[in-house]
Amino acid sequence: MSHAESAIPAYQPQAAQLPANHLFDTVLPVLPAAVDRGSADRVRPGMVEELLDSEHTRAVVLAGRQALVRGSELLLPAAAQLLVDLRDRGSAPEQVIYLGAALNGSDLAAGTEVVLVVLPEPAEPGTAGIPADAQWAGFRDIAAVLNPTDTALFVEASAIANWHAGHTHCPRCGARTAVEAGGWVRRCPQDSSEHYPRTDPAIIVTVVGPDGRLLLGGGGPVDAKNYSTLAGFVEPGESLEQAVVREIHEEVGVRVTGCQYLGSQSWPFPASLMLGFTAITEDAVAKPDGVEVTRARWFSREELQDAVLTGEITISSRLSIARSLIEHWYGGRIMDRTDT
Repeated sequence: MSHAESAIPAYQPQAAQLPANHLFDTVLPVLPAAVDRGSADRVRPGMVEELLDSEHTRAVVLAGRQALVRGSELLLPAAAQLLVDLRDRGSAPEQVIYLGAALNGSDLAAGTEVVLVVLPEPAEPGTAGIPADAQWAGFRDIAAVLNPTDTALFVEASAIANWHAGHTHCPRCGARTAVEAGGWVRRCPQDSSEHYPRTDPAIIVTVVGPDGRLLLGGGGPVDAKNYSTLAGFVEPGESLEQAVVREIHEEVGVRVTGCQYLGSQSWPFPASLMLGFTAITEDAVAKPDGVEVTRARWFSREELQDAVLTGEITISSRLSIARSLIEHWYGGRIMDRTDT
């Protein structure tokens, strides 16, 4: 044994040591999947057509970024009958895409198959088999009242529909691609290259200063009231942690000395995955870049709660990971003016 090797202390197990590969409880809540996306089954040719032969297959209906809803729920009509009604009206969907089968514990009967029907434009309620009491709504309009399964279906449907809308042609040769695998692959007929849905990772961060205060910022008019966490897209060849350091310094001139991942949220409007972090800094002064961030402000817990309740500022809604990150720093629920 060399002198260098003998200088390395021997490993000594400790009574309180955690077992190998121990996983801590998640910091932000993790919602279980509502549907089995059937990635192994959807590659089978003709799968979607077979599902459309069943009267039990349901449909999420999208047009643009709006979904067909009734009251506080997604409207999930029988897919086969909807397509018949559309044909009778002389119209056809742009896409029919497989979304998955409901899992145990979801708000649908386990095993219920669901497809996405994308229309070129919203059909008037009361026509084409769409009930007269239905409405078209964007996700932000209705997300606060949707059940978890409807939320998951709306997000998945929006993500895949947005990808199809923006990736109709091969990026290599420009040929129009053909849809395969239940709507989850586009293949180029010229060079046989396969193209898959993309997601753009973005970091979103609570920055905590040396005195424990939270840094929030906002864009747009400098006198606007809305404040939120700082965020930015991850660049090619960059780790998530590197993106946190770079984006925070670029946007507010603050140097991050450490950060920790807390959780994520899909935000497919059009195609983001928000990766939540909390970060610490020794800097006490923030300097907005004037482009993406036009105002930045430090808050103690008392200052933030008072500012929200008096209406001096507004913060992100409870639909967003931004609010979860802020309330993680706060240590509990922040009361909105509407709560009182």
